[in-house]
Amino acid sequence: MYSLDVNFLKDRPAYQKKPEGKGGISLNLPTGNLTPVYVGVAVGIGLPALLGVSWLLLQGKIVELDAQVAKLDQESKRLDIEIGNLNKIKAETSAVKGETQALVTVFDQIRPWSAMLQDLRDRIPTAVQIETIRQIPPVAVAADQPPSNPAGGLEITGFARSFNDVNDFLLSLQQSRFLKSTESRILTATLVDPPPIPGAAQPSSGVTIKPPQVVKYTIQSGMSDVPASELIRELEKKGTVGLVARIRSMQQTGVIPK
Repeated sequence: MYSLDVNFLKDRPAYQKKPEGKGGISLNLPTGNLTPVYVGVAVGIGLPALLGVSWLLLQGKIVELDAQVAKLDQESKRLDIEIGNLNKIKAETSAVKGETQALVTVFDQIRPWSAMLQDLRDRIPTAVQIETIRQIPPVAVAADQPPSNPAGGLEITGFARSFNDVNDFLLSLQQSRFLKSTESRILTATLVDPPPIPGAAQPSSGVTIKPPQVVKYTIQSGMSDVPASELIRELEKKGTVGLVARIRSMQQTGVIPK
């Protein structure tokens, strides 16, 4: 009889020989269109690099802007100092202008007594005599208000031959530009014996002759507040040459308007 020698172990999977590759390792690589893979790899590598470059550029820009801000701060401080100096100069200039204008205002309100007395001599009637001239200081209407006429006024006393002569004198004074016509008025006017004439001798016969009575008057008037620069012609007519020359000099420099 024949005997069969069969090795069934060789037929088991564990004893099956595995094919060997060239490198010894078998890799299952994808096949087909690999573009999305490359794009993903490029994005994964390029994005961090781009962010890094952007961060470096941003840091450089920040440094540049900080330098510009520091420079602008210094310029701002310098300009603040210059502005402060300019404001100081403006304040000093305004103060000087105010003082100058105050002096000009006072100067422009000057009324030379020589011109005013000459004006009175030109206006007094022949039958009127002036005994005294008194300047009246300005009077305030209320304690917290300035006087209505800062120039003040005049009070004239004397003698006249008649009441009509006193009225004529008042009308003549009201036409003067050195006085205010609306504030010119007769305060008193009474008949009195004439004052004695100094050095007059009495008659040798011993008979006393009583002269006719005269009118003793008091006229009060406010001085005009018209600036002296507007009274140049009147001042020239009254012979006030020095004041007129100074006013014209200030008009040429622009301190007083023409």
